Amino acid sequence: MARKDSEHQKKSMGLLFRGRAIFKPLNTGRIDEHVSCVREWVANIFFYTKNGVTIMIDAGYNYARLQEKMRWLDLDPAAIRHILITHQDTDHVGALERDSECLFKDAAVYIGEIENRYLTGEVRRKVFHGAYKLPMVKTDNERVLLHDGQILEIDGIKIDCILVPGHTWGHMVYLVDDEYLFTGDTIWFGADGGYSFISTLAEDNKLAVCSLENLEKNLRARKQPIRIITGHTGWTDDLDFAFRHRTEICKPFTKKYTDPSAPYDGYIEDDDTEESARSVLLRKVAAR
Repeated sequence: MARKDSEHQKKSMGLLFRGRAIFKPLNTGRIDEHVSCVREWVANIFFYTKNGVTIMIDAGYNYARLQEKMRWLDLDPAAIRHILITHQDTDHVGALERDSECLFKDAAVYIGEIENRYLTGEVRRKVFHGAYKLPMVKTDNERVLLHDGQILEIDGIKIDCILVPGHTWGHMVYLVDDEYLFTGDTIWFGADGGYSFISTLAEDNKLAVCSLENLEKNLRARKQPIRIITGHTGWTDDLDFAFRHRTEICKPFTKKYTDPSAPYDGYIEDDDTEESARSVLLRKVAAR
């Protein structure tokens, strides 16, 4: 997915979803002392910091303002040595593209072994119920392939790797230090709770719903507080809210699934400012 492809997606998705009240990304800022966030149009990149080490979760679009917004959070791209990728879609791996600024060229990229097949070309990513193939992503970063149930430790940071196929065939979520779950495009938060992610963008919606059920069982069995952080619709620490509609699929062109507080056009970033990034903590999503 080259820079021109990211720009094309911005235009086409902007037209398609404008006024739909579907995407509700966090603005650039901090959730707490460990987790910070950069907004790229309708998508979020996250950074987890502990003991002076920062791990990046997903790599967003092939986006010209990433370094600028990282600076708002006092984050140096050159210091990032580890990047966890939930899945290889355009808005989650763009900063790793060959024609990006290559801000993270020295970082190791961690990705599920099944998801990696998109990057090798063994499998092509399809959306809109298989009607459209996305351009292939090309990156030169060192890759570390992960499998379901694997537990990593990176510089004292514990990472549980949990496979949740459906949105893509190898989508993986990451539970960091038993407390923060980065879910990519597994869960979509509406005004009244969480749903399986947007129907038109899934490889297999039935599989996505099954994965969400298994994920809920996994988290509840741990019997501890967990912050659930999504790629497009904010975060919550309320498991009941997060999984309230887990058997339902978000249908982006049906009014029931809209959130009145979502921006009319998520690709306009006028309210994402350095002042707010430095001064305001990012609030969790709550039921209306």
